Amino acid sequence: MTALHISTQFDSGAIEVVSLEDSRNIRLRIRADNAAEFAQWFHFALHGAVGQPVTLHFENAGACAYPKGWEGYRVMASYDRQHWFRIDTQYDGTVMTTSLVPSTECVYFAYFEPYSWEQHLDLLAGAAASDCVQQERLGATLDGRDLSLLRITAPDAPVPEAQRRKVWLIARQHPGETMAEWFVEGFLERLLDYDDAVARQLLSHCVFYVVPNMNPDGSVRGNLRTNAAGANLNREWLAPSLERSPEVYLVRQKMLDTGVDLFLDAHGDEGLPYNFVAGSEGNPGYTPFIADLENRFKSAWMAACPDFQDTHNYGADAPGEANLSLATNWVAQQFNCLAYTIEMPFKDNADWPNPQVGWNGARSKRLGASVLQPLLAVL
Repeated sequence: MTALHISTQFDSGAIEVVSLEDSRNIRLRIRADNAAEFAQWFHFALHGAVGQPVTLHFENAGACAYPKGWEGYRVMASYDRQHWFRIDTQYDGTVMTTSLVPSTECVYFAYFEPYSWEQHLDLLAGAAASDCVQQERLGATLDGRDLSLLRITAPDAPVPEAQRRKVWLIARQHPGETMAEWFVEGFLERLLDYDDAVARQLLSHCVFYVVPNMNPDGSVRGNLRTNAAGANLNREWLAPSLERSPEVYLVRQKMLDTGVDLFLDAHGDEGLPYNFVAGSEGNPGYTPFIADLENRFKSAWMAACPDFQDTHNYGADAPGEANLSLATNWVAQQFNCLAYTIEMPFKDNADWPNPQVGWNGARSKRLGASVLQPLLAVL
């Protein structure tokens, strides 16, 4: 019988093995970010258990960053790293347990469907092949990786470029929220589809600035929430630094150069099994005009895509109580514009559940494509 083995030496790999002697009682611990205490992301491969009943116990689930996130959650698994499916999972308030009988020699497990660094590079290169796209290197991360921006607009539109709206979309400030980059992939595929009339009109009237991955180092390291220095990038927008949060510093400087008329920041939420948005209503600069834009945006998105809803969300911040170190709040305040944080579930969309895959990369892509409709409605 082949000996059991768990490996994590690959892009975003992360788990700690406590005991691997018996396939029916594999004991694990979810590893914290490399320089912070956030523990929730896991991604690993199990070798040598083909045809054997496997039971995995995540012993520290109850002590993770978001223990409520395990309630109703099901682990994702894959044999080919292309097609991911959900497996039965239980959580007793302390330990999370999941079971499977692998049909191949190697099976992968992950918190959510991964989006690798190689996929990221392919996404950039594929988009940059379009005449509408210019790829720009904003600078380097702490680990020396490129922080890349895609600038997208129609090269021959009748609207002068100076009069086009500046639309920003960023994703994966929290690197374990991989659904955010799947969202960007779907957004880009539709935006660059010449046969899509909505996309053509938007490209004629807007300049898009897209950062598909705000946190390359955390993504490759297998972090949930922080960069290589342990910085939560979505708490760095008031005073970023090249020493601690160069990713935010570089993107913020570019925004100050270009201006912003509308801003979207794609994320994932551990607890709520819905797609929703969070706005800037707690900002000191919040106005009835921005409130009207927010309502029009949400109404148009609900009409365009049943996967989006506005019933279940974080609730509204009280006036003047917004945290301006968050990207959405800082951008809305700085540029007096519509700004939204987009949240997608790690679990499933409870309104339209899919028991086999839950919420996944493909569904995130379709949601990303659908956001063009509310953009057109407000722009």
